[in-house]
Amino acid sequence: MAWLALLSPAVAAATECRQENAVYGDAAAAYELAFSAVDPDSSASSHRFTVKVLKTNLALDGHVMASEPVNRTNGILFNNCPEGDVTGEDIAACTVWEGVIYGHRNGKIDLLPGQGAEAAPEILLAGLGPSLQASSAWGEKKATVVPWDVFSLKGCGK
Repeated sequence: MAWLALLSPAVAAATECRQENAVYGDAAAAYELAFSAVDPDSSASSHRFTVKVLKTNLALDGHVMASEPVNRTNGILFNNCPEGDVTGEDIAACTVWEGVIYGHRNGKIDLLPGQGAEAAPEILLAGLGPSLQASSAWGEKKATVVPWDVFSLKGCGK
C-alpha cells in the first residue's frame, strides 16, 4: 500500500477507518468529534457521536438518525439533557445543534457514510458555530471558540 503515502493524511486515514470509529478535528484544533457504533437492532440512531470541547471538561452528546420520506443523515447534538420523563421544552433547552451531517470525499458532498463503510475524510455540520454560540454549551468554562462547520479526519478510534 505504498500509494497511500501519496494521499493526504485525511484520505489515507479514511481508507483504513470505518465511519463508526472515525475521529475528526476542526481547523482551530478546539474541538474533537468522535463517532461510536450503535446496535442497529436496538437503536433509532444510525450513529452516535461526541463533540469534546478541548481544554475544557465539556463533552456534547450526538445522535444521527435517517429521515423519511427523503433520506438524510440528520444529526442532533445535546448538552447535559435531563433523563427520564422530559418535555419538548426540556429537550429544546439542551439542544445545541441539529441539521444534516454531510460527508465529503473526492470533491463530492454526500450523506454521512453508514456503519461499516469507509470513513469520510471530511464531514460538514452546517451552522454548528452559530448554533453553539446560542446554546447552553457556550460561555465561561464551556465553548468559547466558534468552530468552522467542516471537520477533518484525524484518526481512528476503537
